[in-house]
Amino acid sequence: MSALQDKYAGVISAAQSAGVSNLKVVEQDGILYVSGSAASTAAKDAVWNALGAIDSTYSASDINVDVQVAGLASGSTLTVATEDSNLNIRQEPSTEGAIVGKAAKGESVTLVEQTSDDWWKVRTADGEEGYAYARYLRA
Repeated sequence: MSALQDKYAGVISAAQSAGVSNLKVVEQDGILYVSGSAASTAAKDAVWNALGAIDSTYSASDINVDVQVAGLASGSTLTVATEDSNLNIRQEPSTEGAIVGKAAKGESVTLVEQTSDDWWKVRTADGEEGYAYARYLRA
């Protein structure tokens, strides 16, 4: 087991106990890649929460988590699950992307595509399309 796998053992075991299927853990060029399929957004959140507990300054420089939520097809309805604020919808999948819309807490949006583990392309009720941070979306 490498130092990175050792450091992120909690993330790997959280993924296993959350029931992430097809779990793959690969280290390449000093980055740990964790991928698989989650049965629900809650299972995916368990992986994120374990990651935050180990490394609150999480950045993709050490670990790349790509857990797709199974059964979430294009056209699925998602609920915005922010703590208080609106969810920004951006032109590109990055916090650097221009904000093209907002969705309020509890509002429903439509999944266009699970672009990556971090960013999902969504469409609001007003028909605005853009990228939202997947961590704040619930199926």
